[in-house]
Amino acid sequence: MTRWDNDTGSATVFACLALAALIALTLLVSQVGAGVVARHRAQSAADLAALSAAAVLVDGADAACAKAEAIAREAGARVVECVVADWDVRINVTANVTLGVFGARLIAAAARAGPVDETA
Repeated sequence: MTRWDNDTGSATVFACLALAALIALTLLVSQVGAGVVARHRAQSAADLAALSAAAVLVDGADAACAKAEAIAREAGARVVECVVADWDVRINVTANVTLGVFGARLIAAAARAGPVDETA
């Protein structure tokens, strides 16, 4: 009988491989979850920035965009575009997220704030 004919310890090897696969799957799911959370945070930053800009729109478009930039910065995002049209404010923001082995990614979000259009 050669030493390869014996299957003693094969369950241990299989259990170690299964555990390694389970750990890898857990890490992958956690990285996807981190991406989803970052996307929600970027959208929240855009929403808050648009609402705060609309609140100070009476002071002018420059003041509104400055307020939006300050709020987005506090939320961990950066305003890429601030457009004021009549009483509407549209904000586009980006935020960075680090996804471990997948590297850093840039996440974008947009929001609009203004009066309700009752004719639509």
